[in-house]
Amino acid sequence: MYQLSRHAVRAIVSVVLAALSICAFAQQSYPNKPIRIIVPLTPGGSTDNMARLLAEKLRASWGQSVIVENRPGANTIIGTDAVARAAPDGYTLLVVSNTHDIIPLLVSKLPYDPVKSFTPVATLASARFVMLVHPSVPANTLQEFIALAKSKPGQLNFGSSGTGSGAFIAGEVFNMLTGVQMQHIPYKGGAQSMTDAIGGQVQVSFNTPMIAAPYVTSGKLKALAVSGKTRLALLPQVPTFTEAGLPAFDERAWQGVFVPAGTPKPIVDKLSAEIARILASPSVRQQLDKEGVEPFISTPEQFASLINADTTKLTKLIRASNIKLESN
Repeated sequence: MYQLSRHAVRAIVSVVLAALSICAFAQQSYPNKPIRIIVPLTPGGSTDNMARLLAEKLRASWGQSVIVENRPGANTIIGTDAVARAAPDGYTLLVVSNTHDIIPLLVSKLPYDPVKSFTPVATLASARFVMLVHPSVPANTLQEFIALAKSKPGQLNFGSSGTGSGAFIAGEVFNMLTGVQMQHIPYKGGAQSMTDAIGGQVQVSFNTPMIAAPYVTSGKLKALAVSGKTRLALLPQVPTFTEAGLPAFDERAWQGVFVPAGTPKPIVDKLSAEIARILASPSVRQQLDKEGVEPFISTPEQFASLINADTTKLTKLIRASNIKLESN
């Protein structure tokens, strides 16, 4: 049997130890260069807003440049794939919503593996949904709207930032629970969807409180109900879905952070711990509370469990509703 010489063994051991030493140093000194956060959506939506808040706080904590890069298109696939292909060194982060869970269930072939290509780091926030209608819609309560929609099957539509987005899921769940047949209109981002909602091109939208509140206050949109057990301090006049007669509707949107698979665990844990510290700070909690968003702190393991639970729920929804991926 062929055997390595003692000199060769020592050389190999030295190389391995040197590599481990370099890796350990890189993890201990992380971060020591600019960090890039990729958002696979257009600017202006709730996910983009959370990414920019995270960038601001990481920049202040670590003294490194943190850049938010919007890479929209193909139902978030373009930006997500860019992160999957990035070096697994902790310097490229992906900030997404629960869209990340449903797209793989709707697309048969992706350029990345939705599970194997990424490592969950931490959740960021959880937001309730406000159901909004254009002022031209002749309904001022949830029950009035349901009756209207049932009288016009397929004639009313709702917009979202794309098939698979949280607003899309909310609309489809609403259809399923009430038996109405609203048509889905997908957009490339939440900002474009909201523009057409204000303009009346779509009659209905489901949006987070921080996006919805200014338009409700100004009278540009009407709010019929909000998910959750209690009313929002931001919109105290808006009843919950339970109060409005639809207690089964309790959809929420979350945002979270992923890194490319293979990112060293010490870096993942450091990122997760710093995000938890940021979210727990009174100033951030106060800021999110004003926007109707709740901090959502989790470990990488808890985040992974959430994804598994969501996937199970969404698979059942897709099968029951025969949801198809629409181009946006």
